[in-house]
Amino acid sequence: MSKIIAIANQKGGVGKTTTAINLAASLAHLGQETLLIDMDPQGNATSGLGIDKKTVEKHIYQVLIDEMTLEETLLSTQMDWLDLAPAHMDLTGAEVELVNLPQREFRLKNALGKFQKVYRYIIIDCPPSLGLLTLNSLVAAHSVIIPVQCEYYALEGLGQLLKTIDLIRQNFNANLELEGVLLTMFDSRVNLSRQVIDEINKYFGQKVYGTRVPRTVRLAEAPGFGKPILIYDRSAQGSKSYLDLAREFLSRQTPAPILAEPVNSKPETINVATT
Repeated sequence: MSKIIAIANQKGGVGKTTTAINLAASLAHLGQETLLIDMDPQGNATSGLGIDKKTVEKHIYQVLIDEMTLEETLLSTQMDWLDLAPAHMDLTGAEVELVNLPQREFRLKNALGKFQKVYRYIIIDCPPSLGLLTLNSLVAAHSVIIPVQCEYYALEGLGQLLKTIDLIRQNFNANLELEGVLLTMFDSRVNLSRQVIDEINKYFGQKVYGTRVPRTVRLAEAPGFGKPILIYDRSAQGSKSYLDLAREFLSRQTPAPILAEPVNSKPETINVATT
């Protein structure tokens, strides 16, 4: 049975899509068959894996609105053991269209219930909002990972997200768990980063991952080339951090899965000319 994890935070710019792409890629690299579902109308997870969202013919919008099977949308990626259910610009109107559809909160859950292909992990990249697309994602998920940036307004909006998760537990998905809290954009040289970490640790305790994702140029560049950081630059600190996160994530699963390096996933470094 697949484990479904939503990556959610309604606050933009926290590294949500970066985490969705690179956690999924790292899990695949460690031998875990993984599917990434792009539920964000911006489609950054789709383009971040090198797929032109404007030319995609079958996508997650059609699954939610037209009840297309999820299998029909699946695309292979540059990495072994990582597939994608892409987004499309049509997803922008889905929030409005979903309002009048039957079982509007359960459209993604129902699609996954009919899903025949088995992945070890299914990662859902949620939009930066608490609308019906995020609601569908959280209703379908077993757990949620919350990326939190190590900046001044880190805790802003987290209370509303946690309240939403609690309401979903009460009304739609009693088994939804907080998988973990990931600290992103970390800079050890900045006192504020350490202060934010202290606050997050006080609030979430052992749910906070020990892995911290740094703010790096290479990590920011990778989506522009349509590549996970593992392929864009395997030696980069961001690549190491997301591999560490994947290992830490897997170590928390019961039972912990066996790790393996896929034979054909030897990423190449891309050298970008600078001026």
